[in-house]
Amino acid sequence: MEAGVAVGREVVAAFAFALGLVVGSFLNVVAWRLPRGESLAWPGSRCPRCKEPIAAYDNVPVVSWLLLRGRCRRCGGAIAWRYPAIELLTGALFAAIALRYGPAPEAVVWMGFAAALVAAAAIDFEHQIIPDEISLGGLAAGLAAAPALAALAGGDAGAALARSALGALLGGGALWAVGFAHARLSVALGRRFEHWPGDGEALPRPGSLDYWVWFPGLGFGDVKLLAMIGAFVGPVGVVQTILAAALAGLLFGLGWSLVHRRLDAPFGFAPAIACGALATVLFPGFALA
Repeated sequence: MEAGVAVGREVVAAFAFALGLVVGSFLNVVAWRLPRGESLAWPGSRCPRCKEPIAAYDNVPVVSWLLLRGRCRRCGGAIAWRYPAIELLTGALFAAIALRYGPAPEAVVWMGFAAALVAAAAIDFEHQIIPDEISLGGLAAGLAAAPALAALAGGDAGAALARSALGALLGGGALWAVGFAHARLSVALGRRFEHWPGDGEALPRPGSLDYWVWFPGLGFGDVKLLAMIGAFVGPVGVVQTILAAALAGLLFGLGWSLVHRRLDAPFGFAPAIACGALATVLFPGFALA
């Protein structure tokens, strides 16, 4: 019986991986068009360089990119590696969720959650923004999914909704409080600067109202994203997410600084938050053990 269940989960995971590749292809469209205010439905996929439509046989996730060696068939322009990377990442996440939760309604919810996080991370990585369509739309979805899943399982839908709302408040509120306190402290302790053109130096200027405040990576979009995450994972899960995201952010920041050879190189924090949230979904309780 256990072997049958294991085989069943492996089959489901294989289907989930294939589904994730397709969803990942759509997430590439989201990551490209949403920050630019373009429609997600029309026109169809096209080369970002020559703007020519991409045929269906050239739009098979991962496979087409490999066969074309990362080039557009028409103009020969390079197609970024992030396209197959996002497709493979989404496929791997869907498969991992299927293995963790099996063919259950909550697995479908977690797959949608993972897709939203991948889109947010990809956009923030490139543009340092997180669209409200993802964070606030995801917040509403999380608040709706919690009581629905509880009702399907015969649980208390009202209590599930309360936990979801508390998670959203804790997630968004905690990050906002940290950012607000840091900004106030930076203004209180920060130095006033005057930039002299041409010499590359920054000197204090008495009476200046311009303050130097350093708080890399974090913005109000991250607050809304963490509120969305809290709506899905609840108050305990969002604490775990924050702890894991802090570690991931430290590692990302160090790596980013080494690549750019400067400590203050700006980077989006959503990828770190997404890593923390996905770790919470796949390994509940690991950061609090």
